[in-house]
Amino acid sequence: MTFDLSAWCAAELGSGPVEVFYDRVSISSVFGVRLADGRSAYVKARADDGRAASCLAAQKSLAERGFPCPRPLTPVVRADGLAVHAEEPVPGGEMLRGDTPDVARRYAAVFAWSMALLADVSVPPVPAPRWARWDHTDPGLWPAIDFLDVRDQSVVPPFVVEAATRLRKRLLATDLPCVLGHADFEAQNLRWHGGEVLAVHDWDSLAWQPEAALVGAASGAFANVPPPGLVPVESSAAFIETYQRVRGRAFSAEEMEIAWAASMWTAVHNARWEVLHGDPTPSGDAVHEQGPERLRLANA
Repeated sequence: MTFDLSAWCAAELGSGPVEVFYDRVSISSVFGVRLADGRSAYVKARADDGRAASCLAAQKSLAERGFPCPRPLTPVVRADGLAVHAEEPVPGGEMLRGDTPDVARRYAAVFAWSMALLADVSVPPVPAPRWARWDHTDPGLWPAIDFLDVRDQSVVPPFVVEAATRLRKRLLATDLPCVLGHADFEAQNLRWHGGEVLAVHDWDSLAWQPEAALVGAASGAFANVPPPGLVPVESSAAFIETYQRVRGRAFSAEEMEIAWAASMWTAVHNARWEVLHGDPTPSGDAVHEQGPERLRLANA
């Protein structure tokens, strides 16, 4: 990724960096910078796929209404083929670890809060992030990911392929309306302090999918820290139940099935990733163990 961080900060923040105190290169590159004028900021740069402006507009709306997320400091600026913006730091806090039903309920309440505030925000970022893109139009089962697709697909276990096929068929069969929601609602992206949520990060990962699917996906993945896995079925059930209670409405039978279908989609995506990279297989192991029950609940 070619990107002149110093020049960008000087042009867009009015002050050049004197220190880079954080540097992470992943799907998005994130730089924590201390500026010459004494301010600090996080600068995020990612491939310009057309999603960034919509995601940042939603993040700005949340921050303005008091949701605990970083406040954007700049609009999205296109630079060197990248979409770049800066946001304020939210220092402190720690991850809330665990995958028990009690922990699930705490995450679900925060997710419900975010979804309530996003309900009237209609700036859909499409396509969805690749791990939530079961509605892709690419040939084959999986969304096209060049660096994965060139690898030997025969190593992907048949039970992963079967589960993914059945889940995708069920998810595509629904005509539930789409809404905006966080599609990477995982422990690694939240910070807590004194028992309360301090910050929810990674708003690049918003998706425009059915509400029940977004809830379901979060219910399976909320506990994820590297390496990702899949929470117990009873914890997903606690998450889905708490979400409905906090939002004040019960899901229909159709919504419950879609929630359960989506609850394992991130895990099958990760299970494929694991074997194609030759990594340990916590997601694949969980799909093998929990697949029959989650597929049953999804009517898939």
